[in-house]
Amino acid sequence: MDILTPQHVDRAAELLSDGYLVAVPTARWYMLCARADNPLAVSAIFRAKKRPADKPLLLVLDTPARAGQLFQLTDDARALMNGLWPGDLALHLPWQPGLNIPTGIGAPALVSCPEGVLGHLVQTAGAPLAASAVSISPPHAGPDDRPALTGADVATFNTCTSAGIAAVIDDGICPLAQHMTIVDCPVDAAARIHRHGTVHPRAVDAALTTAAVEGDHHVA
Repeated sequence: MDILTPQHVDRAAELLSDGYLVAVPTARWYMLCARADNPLAVSAIFRAKKRPADKPLLLVLDTPARAGQLFQLTDDARALMNGLWPGDLALHLPWQPGLNIPTGIGAPALVSCPEGVLGHLVQTAGAPLAASAVSISPPHAGPDDRPALTGADVATFNTCTSAGIAAVIDDGICPLAQHMTIVDCPVDAAARIHRHGTVHPRAVDAALTTAAVEGDHHVA
């Protein structure tokens, strides 16, 4: 497994394009990434994590505009994207009709547009990525199987699972060790928090409230 720095994002993007897995730091923990349009690479994430096939991966987008091409967006979804993307918020979004859903990505999809190294990587890759924490998934996870917070943790995971990770972008210790906040954005109902995490509920409310006030002001 190659050890890269955040200055080597171009090399990491090349490895993803060649069908390899790359581990990438976030403020929360290291994420195991593959090109979402490469079913074999996506399957390798499931295999490495011992992840159940019915537990979809996160879809990581390079820009909020990409979400409009792929998903049905309500006013609430657009407000959250405008207020909190790029960032540590994931949205459950329904696909546009007629699209082929990538292997390992659910319907609705769990979608993010991150900042930091992962955001830089997906922008450089120029295509959505499938991602999940570098860790064994429940129900196979033991008490010591927790998401990787350091490059050394990634190396240990790679060795113990024979994951075949081609490279890790090592950016030190991930300080938060928490899940992302997830908000459901169905087409026929208001947005609601599905899981609490690193983005505070007040921030979610602020994004929705600000958009509503601005919209009312614009109409007036």
